[in-house]
Amino acid sequence: MTTARRDSSDSCNSLALRKAARYLGATYDRALAPVGLRATQFSILQKLSTQGEMTITSLAEAIAMDRTTMASNLKPLAREGLVTVETSAADRRARIAAITPDGRDRMKVAIPLWREVQAQFEESFGADEAARLRTSLGAVLHTGFEPWAE
Repeated sequence: MTTARRDSSDSCNSLALRKAARYLGATYDRALAPVGLRATQFSILQKLSTQGEMTITSLAEAIAMDRTTMASNLKPLAREGLVTVETSAADRRARIAAITPDGRDRMKVAIPLWREVQAQFEESFGADEAARLRTSLGAVLHTGFEPWAE
């Protein structure tokens, strides 16, 4: 393979991943729009509904998001009454996020929409291929690849 081919945007892992993420993100956003949620908000509510209350830091880590971005994503959910964010009684420096009853109700309506788009993707892409994709993408998070770290 020539250097020119290796250096082209066609072989850029980041670009390929971002293009696919934008495409899939928009697809899930459209599917969840009738309940007023975006895919990221759905993921946050889903994590809180299965894990219970979590610190913003642990929630951010669970979703592979930085803490500041997570705090920004929680604000509209809190304004809508779908989550609460309160100072931890055990550690005044920590903030605890929790799903509210209204958030659980919204999830009950959103989950069938999510399941439908999930099924459509797996039908189109292939269920086995989708499972391999999730496994591969999950492995990316555990490669230890951090060229900027000292």
